[in-house]
Amino acid sequence: MKRRGLFYLQLGFTLLVCAFLVVPVILSIMAGLTVNYFVGLESGLTLRWVFEVWNGYRDTIFLSIGLALACLAVTLVIGVPAAYVLAKRQTSLTRALEEMLVLPVAVPGLATALALIVTYGSLSGFRTSWAFILVGHVLFTLPFMVRSVLAVLSAIDLKTLEEGAASLGAGFWPRFRDIVLPNCRQGILAGSLMVVTLSMGEFNMTWLLHTPFTKTLPVGLADAYASLRLEVGSAYTLVFFLMIMPLLLALQAFAKPRPAKFVAEDAE
Repeated sequence: MKRRGLFYLQLGFTLLVCAFLVVPVILSIMAGLTVNYFVGLESGLTLRWVFEVWNGYRDTIFLSIGLALACLAVTLVIGVPAAYVLAKRQTSLTRALEEMLVLPVAVPGLATALALIVTYGSLSGFRTSWAFILVGHVLFTLPFMVRSVLAVLSAIDLKTLEEGAASLGAGFWPRFRDIVLPNCRQGILAGSLMVVTLSMGEFNMTWLLHTPFTKTLPVGLADAYASLRLEVGSAYTLVFFLMIMPLLLALQAFAKPRPAKFVAEDAE
């Protein structure tokens, strides 16, 4: 009886915390669907504000999706090999490099953006392109990809697996393709989930790096709340959720652990 009471107490606390976090989001979304937020639901429901956001800000939506996917591609190309090297060679130098990779996360995004502007701001063509924002996003998200893959590679006996494959005549690329990548699949997917979500929602750094022609979703959201009606800003929040949730659900589906029978077959 005492355990049951403790369970319901924990359940109630968990639901209270969830409500504290979720209710403001729901209210914000509902504000974007009402005719007049200050009147409330009595004013009626409408999609007018959603269509206004789509007509006025759809370029920011497509740019954010493109930036997130480009950022994911770059971090995969750089991050997975980097994590492989860090896992294979545990020296003082590689540990120092691993710590240096985390610096962009520890440093405020505004400081990183300012450093990029000071260094590359004179390159006008580069400064005004979306590639300039991409560089900032890669700097910010790369540590999450490296850490995720490195954690998985450090948990397996990578040296023995590679030596076994090498004894059977496998070269470096076959070993990397058929041994390393399959074994760090969960780390790659976890890192991809973080990279995409962080890139889509990154604001501090992007606020300084963007131009009027390279606004992303969070920057457009800030503009909508600052310069337009509250209903438009709330509708923008709704559009943001509608764009990012399918992407997150797809990545979560790919990140599900493989069935036990496949793991057993791989072990054999």
